[in-house]
Amino acid sequence: MRMSLAAAPSSENPSGRAPPPWAFAGGSDVGRERAHNEDAIYVDAERRLVVLADGMGGYQAGEVASQLAIDVVRAESSEQSLSDADLGRVDPVTGMSVAMRQLRSAIEKANNRICSVARGRDELNGMGTTIVAARFYDGRVGVAHVGDSRCYRYREQTLEQLTRDHSYVQDQLEKGLISEDDAKHSPQKNLITRALGIDAIAEADVLEFRTRPGDVYLLCSDGLSDLVDSAALERELAANHSLDESIVRLIAAANANGGRDNISVILVRVGDATAGGQWWQKFLKKSDKA
Repeated sequence: MRMSLAAAPSSENPSGRAPPPWAFAGGSDVGRERAHNEDAIYVDAERRLVVLADGMGGYQAGEVASQLAIDVVRAESSEQSLSDADLGRVDPVTGMSVAMRQLRSAIEKANNRICSVARGRDELNGMGTTIVAARFYDGRVGVAHVGDSRCYRYREQTLEQLTRDHSYVQDQLEKGLISEDDAKHSPQKNLITRALGIDAIAEADVLEFRTRPGDVYLLCSDGLSDLVDSAALERELAANHSLDESIVRLIAAANANGGRDNISVILVRVGDATAGGQWWQKFLKKSDKA
């Protein structure tokens, strides 16, 4: 599945330079060794929300877990119709923006839903999923994740990993027990220390960053990051292909390197802050300037 959107640039541009259009794209592929695709992705260009989940479990159970996670986060976001300014307001109780609090809450509800469904069906016992989600609002991006699905940012010709893997190998690496090279080739690299559906409580790491027009955010499952290194990801984004073309090329690169797992990737290019919003959001922005 691939989705894309490019909004018309705003006419308000004091620099005289056309701001980049917002763009969204996503794709998922079964890979070369798996019988089923247990990944799931969701791209909502209108709400500027993207979600990726990498399921695990018995026969087809991973597919159920990842889709449940996507469905719950999508349903929770659909119930909220807030302006960018409202999403960016800091919640005095949690110290987080409203958007981040909502995203964390949605992931907690997804965990509860997966656990509940697994308890009711023996064939789904033990299913789980990673998740990484990003919400763009008010000149910022909020990122929440559980597991080893990742979010990267490409800015000024440099790719940076924003999330920290919740994995056994990452823990070993941070403790200085193994080297970077050891981590890349460890047989335990896919052992994760957090996932949805495994415990009654799933703690999501939440991060918030200022965005700049032209930033590209890349979300992916380990089917991509295990087989296409950061340098290759950076080169692909530097090539300035359309996002849809980059999705195809990245999936092809992972398959060319073995395609040992399902491969999923989402790309978001940040555009002008006033472009592509809902009509009532634009009205609010104009009213603020009055």
